[in-house]
Amino acid sequence: MKKALLYFVLLLFNSALFSQEFKREKYNFNADWKLKTGDSKDAESPSFNDNSWKKVTLPHAYNQQEAFEKDIEHLTTGIVWYRKKFKLPKGIKDPKIFLEFEGIRQGGVLYLNGQKVGLHENGVMAFGFDISNLVKPFPQENTIALRIDNDWKYKQQATGASYQWNNINFNANYGGIPKNVFLHITGKLYQTLPLYSNLKTTGVYIYPTNIDIPTESAVINAETEVRNEFENSKTIQYDVIIEDLDGKKIASFSSEKTTILPNETKILKAATLVNHLHFWSWGYGYLYTVKTVLKVDGKIIDEVSTKTGFRKTAFKEGQFWLNDRALQIKGYAQRTSNEWPAIGMSVPAWISDFSNKLIVEGNGNLVRWMHVTPWKQDVESCDRVGLLQAMPAGDAEKDAQGDTWKQRVNLMRDAIIYNRNNPSIIFYESGNESISEAHMHEMKSLRNTYDPFGGRAIGSREMLESQEAEYGGEMLYINKSARKPLWATEYSRDEGLRKYWDEFSPPFHKEGDGPLYRGNPANDYNHNQDHHAIENIIRWYDYYRERPGTGKRVNSGGVNIIFSDSNTHHRGEENYRTSGEVDAMRIPKDGYWAHQVIWDGWVDVEKHRAHILGHWNYTETVTKNIYVVSTTSKVELFINGISNGFGKRSNGFLFTFENINWKSGTIKAIGYDENGTVLSQDVKTTTGEPSEIRLQLRTQPQGMLADGADVALIDVEVVDKNGNRCPISNNMIEFSIEGPAAWLGGIAQGPKNYILSKDIPVENGINRVMIQSLARAGKIKITAKSAGLKSSELSFETKPVLVTNGLSETLTRTSLPSNLQRGPTPKTPSYTQKRIPVSILNAVSVANNAETYKSYDDNELTEWKNDGNINTGTITYTLSKPSIVNEIVVKLTGWRTKIYPIRILADGKEVFKGNTTQSLGYITIPLEPVLAEKITIELIGANTEKDGFSKIVEVDPTKELDLYKDKTAVGATGQLRIVEIEFYEKIN
Repeated sequence: MKKALLYFVLLLFNSALFSQEFKREKYNFNADWKLKTGDSKDAESPSFNDNSWKKVTLPHAYNQQEAFEKDIEHLTTGIVWYRKKFKLPKGIKDPKIFLEFEGIRQGGVLYLNGQKVGLHENGVMAFGFDISNLVKPFPQENTIALRIDNDWKYKQQATGASYQWNNINFNANYGGIPKNVFLHITGKLYQTLPLYSNLKTTGVYIYPTNIDIPTESAVINAETEVRNEFENSKTIQYDVIIEDLDGKKIASFSSEKTTILPNETKILKAATLVNHLHFWSWGYGYLYTVKTVLKVDGKIIDEVSTKTGFRKTAFKEGQFWLNDRALQIKGYAQRTSNEWPAIGMSVPAWISDFSNKLIVEGNGNLVRWMHVTPWKQDVESCDRVGLLQAMPAGDAEKDAQGDTWKQRVNLMRDAIIYNRNNPSIIFYESGNESISEAHMHEMKSLRNTYDPFGGRAIGSREMLESQEAEYGGEMLYINKSARKPLWATEYSRDEGLRKYWDEFSPPFHKEGDGPLYRGNPANDYNHNQDHHAIENIIRWYDYYRERPGTGKRVNSGGVNIIFSDSNTHHRGEENYRTSGEVDAMRIPKDGYWAHQVIWDGWVDVEKHRAHILGHWNYTETVTKNIYVVSTTSKVELFINGISNGFGKRSNGFLFTFENINWKSGTIKAIGYDENGTVLSQDVKTTTGEPSEIRLQLRTQPQGMLADGADVALIDVEVVDKNGNRCPISNNMIEFSIEGPAAWLGGIAQGPKNYILSKDIPVENGINRVMIQSLARAGKIKITAKSAGLKSSELSFETKPVLVTNGLSETLTRTSLPSNLQRGPTPKTPSYTQKRIPVSILNAVSVANNAETYKSYDDNELTEWKNDGNINTGTITYTLSKPSIVNEIVVKLTGWRTKIYPIRILADGKEVFKGNTTQSLGYITIPLEPVLAEKITIELIGANTEKDGFSKIVEVDPTKELDLYKDKTAVGATGQLRIVEIEFYEKIN
């Protein structure tokens, strides 16, 4: 009996051990690479001598040190080789081995042990290769080699077609392998990778259905593509486990057993209702780990962990809804390269979090990556920090045909499959410019095939009247809709250096001064901080005043171009674009704080803030305007406790105090509501003379890793004796570094932008520099000195990282924390109704009467117009019921250039007479309130022309988004042309 019991226990013990004897591993494959620029004959050969090649840790673009030193057009291009030797882990028998590249630039051929494995060319997306039949088992050594060409004119080998997005204006060309690489080991019965190119596999797909926000529940669906490469059939048990952010199991469920034939690929599905869910939201990056498990005869033979989040979306009534709450889009159109000085895009994951979280902390809720798909590191970063994304595939500024269009379709397919489990992706962008309805249908079909349940809208820029696109919006102008959400894909294109406070502060830069752009003054691209921030306020107010709650037809927001200064097409005095609300090192400009004030709410302002632009360190001779950005009704300014009165309010959020005399001490702005209740305030104080240098170290949570790729940020400030930053200090700082780290430095205005220099000035009292670890641990010491200032130093140690035969188990981004700072989606409405729309029954006119409907058809690509004679410039609208119309909101053709002298009648009574104003879309005309059934608009004089926005430059100057490409309309004097008109009653 005892022997039988012992045998049973041993059997159970061995079975338990055997049940865990599956081998699926994901290794960090970034270590121990070598690179050599220029072509090298026979470099794919294992016996090739690469002893003289440069040692690097990926991600590493071979020309990344040129970032921000060189104009985008002058970044080095050509052929580069990467090589690496590695060994598989000991004891791996007859496995499946896959390589996953998150992306190379542009086209490259991969070799393993001298044999060609394959080709990848699109320069953007992740791709994979099955190297199972070429890789040598332990203890034999393997040699991998890639020949990569990042020429701007690279052409697809099979077709000779260029790639639209390999573009010298916007897609900074960091060549080689600027993204991460992983090695996967599985058994022969395995869940596939979401890498369609080459592998033709789709991986795991996790999504919620039947989402109920009030009860915090949803049905969680888990699908996985499984392949059987054994020579016999396998009967599989499919289990799913869901763990919360703390690693606690909250649900487990299974499907019926499934038999998979030899060499068959099949999708397995399972689902269950899960309660007490935390829904992913803006600034609330709550993520779950979903484990999909395959069992055969009760033994685990494969397990994949997918980190994802659950949220509910809707795109209706001209609005976007997240978790049953309307959200007006507020954010940035950011270059996908998202680069930093001297390292380009190849930063560690925690740096991606640092940058993307700044957007959220500045009250931005969405980043629209421009032209090409972001790399997986940024996609996952947005998941963690709670930042919504619009994900493009790849394009330029126009539609495409033939092989070029096929490239775009294939890239979108791959991007959807690779990123469909990332909850932060809300919009799929099919074009940076409008595409044909047939092409939009094709892109939509991809979404419906590979991500039918992801809760994502697909569309493109413009597409205002498209029946296929699910969202749209122009680049510069204000769009409204009662149907699909329309939001500006990039607005506020001005530029300005962080160094320039105003003309009264060192270096005393006069507003707008700088070189010509294309032979014309470039005032809007050489701003001081004051005026750059003011322009941002003015531009946003156009969207805010047409927000949800202002009528049936509304605007769904917009994204400012760009968030951080970028090594791309520029118009200002520097050789890089300075449109950012933070500089290239992510140090905020005043525009960042202005946005934080005006964007603090889902739709309506929910938390009142105030920010005084600039500083308070001048001389007694200075008299200047003081600007305050505030969300309150009125703002009062105090200097040393004495009131200087209330500011002049303009553009909703800007308060101007004219001709303020500077006095040393404290300046305070207090914001009040209409009843005089204090809602917000900001204070700035005069600092003392520069006294010392202060250093602050920033690393990832576990400290700086000695992996040859990790980065530390070091903030350097010049402060007075009380520790206050000196905001007009531009002192030169001399750095020295000791220990196992490489100096990357920062950026400042000066020779070669001080890239890689150890002597670099602070600007406005602060700068930031970077160092990169080496592949050995040790103590690092940084010293900072400056003439006349007390020096500073900091010391710290890097953490060792284990790399065995070229493989590492350290996957740093899997352990980075989620940002939960904003909390779950509020249960309250995000806006109140401001006015009541009055429906139009019909309209009549003596000219083009058959087309009067086009003036209120909720389609901004149609219009009603008269025949060009002043005496026919009249149109009468019959309301659905007699109403007291207080306001008319109208979009008039020629909105930025034409002035229409008009009269408005309500049942024959004149309620308005005057000239219309220019705008970037809509204007609001207040009326004398009269109960009436018919409203008549009359042209009472000749049109006049004056471009109110002449400094706003179209990307393509030959394309006119206004006037409907009607060249005869320019200078026409007897036209009345209405794109859309709306009537509103005041809420009592």
